[in-house]
Formats: sequence, structure tokens, C-alpha cells
Amino acid sequence: MKNISLKLQEKVLQDTDRLLQHLKMSRNRYINEAVEFYNKHQKKKLIEAQLIRESKIVAKDSMEVLKEFEKLEDDYKEI
Repeated sequence: MKNISLKLQEKVLQDTDRLLQHLKMSRNRYINEAVEFYNKHQKKKLIEAQLIRESKIVAKDSMEVLKEFEKLEDDYKEI
């Protein structure tokens, strides 16, 4: 485990300490769990953004393929 120095706003620290009295857990454990939770949240946001970008690419390609099929269908009707 690594040691880090952390500066918290006074209000954040007071709220945290107040909660910790009720939760009966150490500040260290609480902050570790909070950072882990936030990391998961950020990873999900990154994946969501990537899926949106890729969906737009696929949608564009799908429309192009659809147009080609429609053209083939039109050409087939002429035969």
C-alpha cells in the first residue's frame, strides 16, 4: 500500500468525520472505498462515451450499406 498526502476542504473533512462516527469505519478505509467507487464510475463514463462514438460510426456505415442494398434491389427490378 502507498502513502499519499491529501488535502481536503474543511467542510468535506467535517462531513466525512461526522459520517465515520456513525459508520464505525476508519477514515482510510472510507477514502479508499470512495476512490474505488469513483474510479468505477469514471470507467463506466469512458466506456459509455466510447460506445456512443462507435455507435455513430456503425450507424453511418449501416446507412451506406442500406443504400447499396436499395440500389441493388432497384437494379434487380429493372431486369
